[in-house]
Amino acid sequence: MRQLVVVVTCTDRKIAAAAPELQVRSLPGGSVAQRLVVWQERLSRGASKVPLARLYKGEHWVQTGELMRAAASAGFAPELWVASAGLGLQPVSSEFPAYAATFSPRHDDSVAASPVDRKLWWKGLQKQMSTPRVAELGARRSVLLVLSDVYGAVLHPELHELAQSSDDVLLVGGSEDVAGMRRLPANGALRSALGGTMTGLNARMAASWLSQCSGGVLTSDATCRSWARWAESAANPMRYNRVPQTDAQVKDFIRRKVVEHPEHSRSRLHRMLRDSGLACEQSRFAQLFLEVMGEK
Repeated sequence: MRQLVVVVTCTDRKIAAAAPELQVRSLPGGSVAQRLVVWQERLSRGASKVPLARLYKGEHWVQTGELMRAAASAGFAPELWVASAGLGLQPVSSEFPAYAATFSPRHDDSVAASPVDRKLWWKGLQKQMSTPRVAELGARRSVLLVLSDVYGAVLHPELHELAQSSDDVLLVGGSEDVAGMRRLPANGALRSALGGTMTGLNARMAASWLSQCSGGVLTSDATCRSWARWAESAANPMRYNRVPQTDAQVKDFIRRKVVEHPEHSRSRLHRMLRDSGLACEQSRFAQLFLEVMGEK
């Protein structure tokens, strides 16, 4: 039975609230390296540690469970790892306390504001936590990566390294193509066929891919052809007769959703507005978003 390493993005939703000292917002100022030292010390002292398999919750995590079952049904021996802005790359059997850390910009617990600093944080976090690089997981095993766009950007150097060292890798989601690696960008046109929301779309796409796998090879030519035929037939771009909104209505929407989903980017909030059947042109939404953020 072929071994399959599955790497998924962590989720902001957890079974318990993080203690104040385990929220990135409480870290003192200083360089990325200095803040990482404090963060690792706090994690090591944290109480009520539980396996990561039990720590996370929400649709993304439910769909991750479905993904693992799909991998087993496809004839693989799957092993689940989580890419976390607070913990590095960890197997789901590892135990940690609830924490609050994210790469999402404009979140109170964002580890860094700039793309460069986010990559520095990740590299430093791996060293502090003694976690492996993604490429190390691919030795003589197939690798399935299910990543959000922001995690895809942070891990891009490692994804490139993995693509050079392993020939059976699939990236679902991510931020951009990686030379030598097969990728399925998040495709909203498949939502009607796969069900669920955008939050669980990448995991659902990955499970659908696995349902078409054969021969114990993740990215075989036969599977690629089968997926392409299915995706073409199943794609159903959503079209709305969206309701125009005034500036005041759009701002009210932004204020509510920023509170409900502080980890979401501006573009994601805009998609949420459009998916709910409301209309607002992208550049106008961007300007109104900046005005709302300036109210704080």
